[in-house]
Amino acid sequence: SGIYLLPESRKSLYRPPNNPVGASDIGYLTDAHIKDTLKYVRQAWLEGHELGTHFNGHFCGGSGSVGNWTPAQWENEIDQAVSFVTEWKSNSGWKDLEPLPFDYRKELVGGRTPCLLGQDNLLPTAKKLGWRYDASSPGGRQTWPGKRGGVWDLPLQAVPFPGHSFEVLSMDYNILANQSRNSTNGMPSRYAGWRRQATDAYLSGFRRAHESNRAPFFIGNHFEQWNGGIYMDAVEEALKSMAGKKDVRLVSFRQFCDWLDVQDPKILTKLRSLEVGQSPAGGWNAFLKGAA
Repeated sequence: SGIYLLPESRKSLYRPPNNPVGASDIGYLTDAHIKDTLKYVRQAWLEGHELGTHFNGHFCGGSGSVGNWTPAQWENEIDQAVSFVTEWKSNSGWKDLEPLPFDYRKELVGGRTPCLLGQDNLLPTAKKLGWRYDASSPGGRQTWPGKRGGVWDLPLQAVPFPGHSFEVLSMDYNILANQSRNSTNGMPSRYAGWRRQATDAYLSGFRRAHESNRAPFFIGNHFEQWNGGIYMDAVEEALKSMAGKKDVRLVSFRQFCDWLDVQDPKILTKLRSLEVGQSPAGGWNAFLKGAA
């Protein structure tokens, strides 16, 4: 989120669409936490991670909700997000700190909207700005993605929820909502069981795709210590279990889009014909040969 690099003392620089100047539904960070964010964003990028955007003020309710924003307002919000990242030295006055090792104007090729709202009006702006993808679709199925509005549509997905007949969105908060009823500080005695359930939900989604249509698997995570940090633990455990499996690659959205863009469109169309949990009839060799 762009405001995580904007000192609260300078919050008047943020002019969110349909909201008061300086308003935000997520808190501004302390100066110490902004410096930590700069440190770890730098480290993450140097280790090969991609940096997208979650925009700025995270407005999900009322008339100022991102769900009501126009394409022009989305562009304004993105311009501000980019400025907060690229002009953090000017805004903070911390001239002695190292610059970030990337040009965010070139790095930024996709994002995820607050509360997964407003994608329809974001997409024209995303296309105009040359974005490669948007990851804001809610409740996507575990099938191969296509493009919407000229950009790759990479949704969070519904995955099996152990112990229940319904599925859950592949993101920590949605699992939490079904475990501790939206409380981020539930009963500690239940943490161990919830952690196993969250881990197994991710792994169930992974296995279903890996053993059938081989659709890409997306996980959303807030990097929060909710319910004792169990969701951070669940993501780490799940990824460690997925890594090293046959034909599995852990990649960024940008890398995945690079791969999608060089595939034969006929093969991608055929891959998209496979339903959730559906394996190709006659095996993969016959399936792909028929698409050639």
